[in-house]
Amino acid sequence: MPNLTIDGKKIEVPAGTTIIQAADKLGIDIPRYCYHPALPVAGNCRICMVEVEKQAKLQIACYTPVAEGMVVKTTSPKVLEARKTVLEFLLVNHPVDCPVCDQAGECKLQDYYMEHGQYDSRLADVKVKKEKKAFSIGPTVMLDQERCILCTRCVRFADNITKTSEFGVFDRGDHSQLDVYPGKQLDNKYSGNVVDICPVGALTDKDFRFKCRVWYLDKTNSICPGCSMGCNITVEWDKTRPHQHKKARVMRLKPRLNPDVNDYWMCDVGRYDYHFIDENRIQYPQLKDELISWGKAIGTLAQTIKPLQDAGRMDRIGIIASAKLTNEDLFVIRKLFKDTLKISQVDFRVGEKPGDSDNFLIKADKNPNTAGALAILGDSQPDAQAIIAKAKQGQIDLLYVFGHDLVKLFGKDTVEQIYKNVKLFVFQCSNINDTCGYAHLILPSSVYAEKEGTFTNCQQRVQRIWPAFFPLGDSKGDWEILSLLSEQLGAPIKYRGSQEVFKDIAGTMSAFSQMSYEKIADQGMVLKK
Repeated sequence: MPNLTIDGKKIEVPAGTTIIQAADKLGIDIPRYCYHPALPVAGNCRICMVEVEKQAKLQIACYTPVAEGMVVKTTSPKVLEARKTVLEFLLVNHPVDCPVCDQAGECKLQDYYMEHGQYDSRLADVKVKKEKKAFSIGPTVMLDQERCILCTRCVRFADNITKTSEFGVFDRGDHSQLDVYPGKQLDNKYSGNVVDICPVGALTDKDFRFKCRVWYLDKTNSICPGCSMGCNITVEWDKTRPHQHKKARVMRLKPRLNPDVNDYWMCDVGRYDYHFIDENRIQYPQLKDELISWGKAIGTLAQTIKPLQDAGRMDRIGIIASAKLTNEDLFVIRKLFKDTLKISQVDFRVGEKPGDSDNFLIKADKNPNTAGALAILGDSQPDAQAIIAKAKQGQIDLLYVFGHDLVKLFGKDTVEQIYKNVKLFVFQCSNINDTCGYAHLILPSSVYAEKEGTFTNCQQRVQRIWPAFFPLGDSKGDWEILSLLSEQLGAPIKYRGSQEVFKDIAGTMSAFSQMSYEKIADQGMVLKK
């Protein structure tokens, strides 16, 4: 393994490591435009040039492999002068429309120019006008050719990651411009990623365009709930201007690096399926058509359970949990209904049809926590479909459903029969769906962006989610609602927070043993076999 020195700091790295990779390990930031760690090296922007002792010319750090005894300088006068010259060249034909550019605030042209810029340009202000200013290149992305610095990150992404090859660089010299090939548009399942990797404002997201300046955004680490892959993301939300955007809080979702799960990427479905966080929410408990307090809601539920408990007829209760719930929610469901109340009919498998999938990130299972549900609730009998059949036939007095749209899954006629034949049909959910119209008692729960907890993905990896903001209205976390119910039933299950619930999981379930929120951190831990 070669040993080298970068800016006076020594490091040993594997053979084949490039200078920029070695510098990143040392925490030394070398400017880059074309270089991206997940893409093939292009070496065309030249801003990453560094000085290597005994080399006559500056070398590009993204392509130059390290060697034994190499001494590298990243901030020498020669290097800094080269960076100024590269920026000067890149800005020759770049429009200075920063005030109206969506990339303002996270643009690497702005950042590097403020740090290394050639403020007294030697070139006349005569820019080559590109043909198109801002135009759609697909369902999700806009292209502004004037702003493009031809780093080719998007070209390499489409060629090497999605292998759909929509982009090309056309014409020559200072007339070169990025575009999609004739007759093509950017319409693959991962198109939004080209906006993430664009270092300037050439590629912008239609969904986010002109919605919010990035300096208003707070970022919260989370996990995409769109499928069982559990891609690592950030929830980016605006808390400073509640009067804007029809009271929407979430402005966008972005992928977060996890080399073991999604690397730098996420699919478009996961990226744009966030509006439910603030739209069509159930915000208050409801008994038939009346909004009620939590006290009355939990009291009504307890009054139905107690007589069945006293009569030893817990077989008249059916609980249908969901693989969209966190491990913490599912554990409290198990602890209350299965372990404490001895209800045998507790399951989460409703026979959902598999969705679309590919051999990259998109999985057919559209639940974020199927693996967690299996680990915690087990492969129980009867399953949820059998519980629904019993409820339809009037063999169940209390049906408690977590989130599933039974109308969509089983049909309107089945749900109408359940409504008529079950004494109390409880529906606990975050968003309004067709099943709400048939439930006797509706309990509002919080969404994943309002929760602290964990999901277990298809790799058996336990991953954390963090709350970005408080729940809407009077909605509560699912396990917190069950904690209130347990107190009414005289068998209190009290936790001070999700961390205590998870500590109990780790202490009682072997698959989760020795895990903690601290150990899981932001990259996750795999379940024990």
